[in-house]
Amino acid sequence: MTLDDVSNILGFIGGLGMFLYGMKLLSGGLQKAAGEKMKSLLEAVTNRRIKAILVGALVTAIIQSSGATTVMVVGFVNAGIINLMQAVGVMMGANIGTTVTAWLVSLDSLGSAAAMVKPSFYAPLMIGIGAAFIMFCKKHKKQTLGEIIISLGFLFFGLTAMSTSMEPYMNSASVQNMFLTLGSNPLFGILIGVIVTGVMQSSSASVGVLQTLSRFGVVNAATAVFICLGADIGSCFTAILSSTGVSRNAKRAAVINLLFNIFGVIIWGTLIFIFFRIFPSVQSYTMSAVTIAIFHTGFKIVNTAFFYQLAGKLVKLSQYIVKDKEEVPSETAAPRDTAMLLDDRILNTPSLAIQAVSNHVVRLGKICSENLKRGMDAVMYNKYELIETVFDTEKHIDDHVANLSDFLVKLSNDGLTDRQSRQVKDLMYTVIDLERVGDHAENLAELAGKLRDGNMKFSEVGVEDLKLMRGAVEGSVDSAVAARETGNMDMVRKSFRYEDEVDNLEEEIRDKHIERLSKRQCNSETGVIFLNILTNLERVSDHATNIAGYVKDEA
Repeated sequence: MTLDDVSNILGFIGGLGMFLYGMKLLSGGLQKAAGEKMKSLLEAVTNRRIKAILVGALVTAIIQSSGATTVMVVGFVNAGIINLMQAVGVMMGANIGTTVTAWLVSLDSLGSAAAMVKPSFYAPLMIGIGAAFIMFCKKHKKQTLGEIIISLGFLFFGLTAMSTSMEPYMNSASVQNMFLTLGSNPLFGILIGVIVTGVMQSSSASVGVLQTLSRFGVVNAATAVFICLGADIGSCFTAILSSTGVSRNAKRAAVINLLFNIFGVIIWGTLIFIFFRIFPSVQSYTMSAVTIAIFHTGFKIVNTAFFYQLAGKLVKLSQYIVKDKEEVPSETAAPRDTAMLLDDRILNTPSLAIQAVSNHVVRLGKICSENLKRGMDAVMYNKYELIETVFDTEKHIDDHVANLSDFLVKLSNDGLTDRQSRQVKDLMYTVIDLERVGDHAENLAELAGKLRDGNMKFSEVGVEDLKLMRGAVEGSVDSAVAARETGNMDMVRKSFRYEDEVDNLEEEIRDKHIERLSKRQCNSETGVIFLNILTNLERVSDHATNIAGYVKDEA
């Protein structure tokens, strides 16, 4: 091996690194720039599958990564933003949208006569302009624009570096034979595509490298076709990895994506193999970057059209593969919400990450509300069997709070708009208030335990007073959670009205109870527990008002 060989190897590695980094930077920059638009697009997804396909294609074309789109879809299913049928359409569309990168790369295959319009000609200028935007501009939008410009520069500069470093070897007999071998062995070609794409974590990157090699006239049709097919399967690895530790429905979304691509490769790969055997001259046809892009796009569209009517079958098959656990229902069993997990990969799209967190916070609010009701049932109606359920649920609440808090801290470190920063701050405060609501439910269960241990009960008058107080407090909490879920200002005002009612009732009931104590109409120990219950309920209402107030601030 000569010094020139070492230099070319290093040049290829450096060019590949710039190309991959450029793609990653481009995807991140476009996601930041188009975050709000993507949120609007996903909100527009309905059960009309064609609409979901168009949304998936458009979102992927915007962010230049089908892997990122499918990972987001897994996160959205996990967060309850979309269902499995909607996810199928979006992922089908993502497979089409990812082909935009191949067309972008093919622009650089223009002949030397058109050097002035080749993107690689302007790559150094793009890097310089992008760096200037990032370093000297203070506004976040201009810095994001700088990221997009510099990423395009890196992408095309990397392609040029790879092409230059490989040029001395492309006319050798060994390279020609390697591509002939790949073309004559479909399984080997597909395997290469799977492995390379799995390592690069991007089918666009592996197809882009193949397009770069095609400039030297060494890539035949069979080789290009089977490597592209393998790249489709390899592109699923990112979504599969992202599905660890999420809900079963989210796992099913990742499985659907894998099944869609595997079945497509098996069906169309078999038909193409037969076609090549019938027309061997087509198999040896030399592919260019443009013809690779044409096949890549055409295959994705045909595969999507074929499976369009079979989406329901894919969903059922995924449900068969990822089965629900059989659980024995119990009236006192604490709910275990396994879907209260967040995928860090959706942090790349702050607007969607905020929506996912908001959905989780609403779910947490409903869990806290239910636990509060169990605590009140325990102290008011001596349902002591609920005490352990309250304690068990409180542990789950603490786990969810820790998960949400960690995610919000990570989210706050990303480049956020002023509005998004306020939303993240309010969500953090909401999580803290909900944790306190959970703590008060636990306090009520502890007070119920004291009643049980002391064989004590409240008088009928005391229970009736607690009913009034309880109704107002639960109304305040439920209205606040509904306000967070819908953004409805009527719910905010309703929560505030309940808070006023709680304050008045607390003062009135406390005075009446102290009067009963002074007249020795009730047990002093029971009376202390009664007053503690009032205090806990009043504080729960305060936290509910805080939650409603955060929603009001965001309006």
